[in-house]
Amino acid sequence: MIKSAVITISDKASKGERIDESGKIIQQMLKTIDANIMYYKIVPDELDDIKNELLNLCKSGFDLILTTGGTGLSPRDVTPEATISVVEKRIYGIEIAMISKSMVHTPFGMLSRAIAGIRGKTLIINLPGSPRAVEENLSIILPVIPHAIEKIKGSTADCAHEREKLVKKNEG
Repeated sequence: MIKSAVITISDKASKGERIDESGKIIQQMLKTIDANIMYYKIVPDELDDIKNELLNLCKSGFDLILTTGGTGLSPRDVTPEATISVVEKRIYGIEIAMISKSMVHTPFGMLSRAIAGIRGKTLIINLPGSPRAVEENLSIILPVIPHAIEKIKGSTADCAHEREKLVKKNEG
């Protein structure tokens, strides 16, 4: 079981002015990889609030933290900056995969600043705020998340073996 947290970053949702559809989509999709969502919170687009949430969840031993929102270009979009200040290692492949998937649907996908990285034994991934973009992005990276978490925790399992299992699963 993957100990997971979902953080929605939205000024409007934090004030109750908007329903958080993206957070709900993430929670539904995580169930397909046997993730246990043990924490969910909506926070405003405030750098220190986001950073503190991430740090506290990492200290609490979460395997996976997924954020949604705050990855665009507006002045209030500070999720990437908060995440960069927390992670110790970036995972560029996840970032590239999400941007590539987004660009299949819209050229605006290239404007995403989402970050993926590791702090300690926690995988942190920023997702866009749009429900549709969350589903598109998460669908492309979801299959590798369990293996990534195993590796972060120190698994010495051969990646080639895991790749074959993933290929067979997708074929069947």
